[in-house]
Amino acid sequence: MRTFDGYIHGVNLGGWLSQTSDTSAEHYNNFITEEDIAYIASLGLDHVRVPVDYMVIEEENGDPKEDGYRYIDNCVEWCRKHKLNMIIDLHKAFGYSFDPLDKTDKTIFFHDESLQERFYKLWQTIATRYKSENDHVAFELLNEIVEPEVAEAWNKIAITAIEKIHAISPDSWVIFGGTMYNNVLSVPELAKTDDKKVVYTFHSYEPLIFTHQGAYWVDNMPSDFRIKYPDSLENYRKCSDMLSQSLVSAIYKDDLPEMSPDYFEMLFAPALETAKERNLPLYCGEYGVIDLADDESKINWVSDISTVFDKYNIGRAYWNYKEKDYGIVNIPNEDIRRKLASKL
Repeated sequence: MRTFDGYIHGVNLGGWLSQTSDTSAEHYNNFITEEDIAYIASLGLDHVRVPVDYMVIEEENGDPKEDGYRYIDNCVEWCRKHKLNMIIDLHKAFGYSFDPLDKTDKTIFFHDESLQERFYKLWQTIATRYKSENDHVAFELLNEIVEPEVAEAWNKIAITAIEKIHAISPDSWVIFGGTMYNNVLSVPELAKTDDKKVVYTFHSYEPLIFTHQGAYWVDNMPSDFRIKYPDSLENYRKCSDMLSQSLVSAIYKDDLPEMSPDYFEMLFAPALETAKERNLPLYCGEYGVIDLADDESKINWVSDISTVFDKYNIGRAYWNYKEKDYGIVNIPNEDIRRKLASKL
């Protein structure tokens, strides 16, 4: 299995150019600054994943929005100055949103050619603008495909987008993941490709009952629910019964061991096998623990999952750097922040 060199230890900049209700210039100018990039570098990390919603960089008619691209340009410059790599992650596209709070149809995009053509055009614009930065800027096609039924359609769209990007910038890494919110179990369903600048990605918040404890956006999750890590597999399964089984199905996978690095290794096994067979890098674009969990449990969980990441040289980006209910810098104790960051 190949490795995604330069993108091994990272963090997400969620809440800046994506998933924010504040779309003012003041927010975009101040939520993330060069000082933040310098601080991330001081934590010993090597890259940032930057979620971007289409409306930041596209007018409603699809024309490029120069003011929006300026924020990305600034981040590219800061990352180069502080020796960090960067992933531009299209978090929402025109016609598609993964967000469960966004009550839109999650399948229309995959059957509407006009929406797909706009998607390709956007990526051609991004590729043209940043092709000279291919040594430290990678592209992630689209965040978290939700419905399993669109897997085949998404594969076709993704391969087409990769071809269009590489026609412009052949040396740029392009990242794409699968369905069920980019579940690790969907990696074997991803399209095969001989393109050696492609990376398979997944997200991991297992067990979700722990990493999302008390989360207001998870249906049927009590706001006062708390649980530690590690705990028994039996207890995690019992508590997970109250949630949608589509969200927590991985915890019920047969023959899983108790919570430890072995748990994550077995969970990741099909993805690891697929990446090895196809000789493509594997990357975890999101993993993290909600701020409602206690600090010791957070560190225990990150330590276990990172043991497996390290064993197989899997690149990853922690969710999240700032706010969004997961922020590292929102941990009051600087020693705890750095202890957590040292295990990312």
